[in-house]
Amino acid sequence: MTVIDTDKGSRWFRRHRRAGAARARLVCFPHAGGTATLFHTWPGRIPGDVELLATQYPGRQERFAEPCVEDMTELADRITGALEPVLAGPEPLPLVLFGHSLGSAVAYEVARRLDERHGIVADRVIVSGRGAPHLERGGNLHLLDDDRLIASARRLGDLASSVYDDPDLRPLLLPSLRGDFRLIESYRPHRPAALRSPVTAVGGDADPGCRVGELESWAELTTAGFETRVFPGDHFYLVPAEAELLAFLSERL
Repeated sequence: MTVIDTDKGSRWFRRHRRAGAARARLVCFPHAGGTATLFHTWPGRIPGDVELLATQYPGRQERFAEPCVEDMTELADRITGALEPVLAGPEPLPLVLFGHSLGSAVAYEVARRLDERHGIVADRVIVSGRGAPHLERGGNLHLLDDDRLIASARRLGDLASSVYDDPDLRPLLLPSLRGDFRLIESYRPHRPAALRSPVTAVGGDADPGCRVGELESWAELTTAGFETRVFPGDHFYLVPAEAELLAFLSERL
């Protein structure tokens, strides 16, 4: 497998593809405080002719020096703009968007912009671990002190959270976590529009941050097909259930 950057030196995506022509494209968006690394093992479990673009938000890893984006409109606009040269071409590839938690809202907003501004209708939007935007309740977790913010994030599930216990790493990682929480807690869309793409909602059966019933709310935001699938696990079910999840997703690529 080769891993290359996207066209025109974009820092927004880590692009994974195997040798040969791609027949479809999967664009993935991580959770609050998350990075493109969440998806680094996925290329080995999806069909070899599917190109994967893992989104890297500003303010972390190789984009550490850039300020975090704390407004959903700005984030979705910038990602959509970065995708434009990737998706351009005389024979565009089928497009699937996948987002986990915060990334579900990002995937929805990017899908909406691609359709409304460019006439590009994603072949499928897959949302994970979060209810639909019209259920957004806001919140003030981003205002908590460091210890309580980390504790709140850990209540969802433990995904390598021990890094926050390292006194050298903590001040480097907390700004992106806090900034992402501020972004999603200020995201209160008014009457979100239904997508023309079919939507698949997935989640963990023991996710304290997204009850199974909340996944059904996405049915209201598509004029195409809708389905749900629940896997064993908490908010970060997609790590231990990776093989099962990607077998399910591969059938929809």
